Amino acid sequence: MTDAKETRAARLAAALRENLRRRKAQVRGRSEPAPAPGADQTRGNETDSDGPDSDKSRL
Repeated sequence: MTDAKETRAARLAAALRENLRRRKAQVRGRSEPAPAPGADQTRGNETDSDGPDSDKSRL
């Protein structure tokens, strides 16, 4: 009976270590700096030509 308990304890310890390693990796992935909101560099300094006031010549 002692061998079964030791085997179970070893399996549990290994599973806990693996879980801790996975959680730490997940936290490291989340801690990477994200771009600031509104700092979208893909559009550049374009004006919004799709807005309701984009064509003022039709007044």
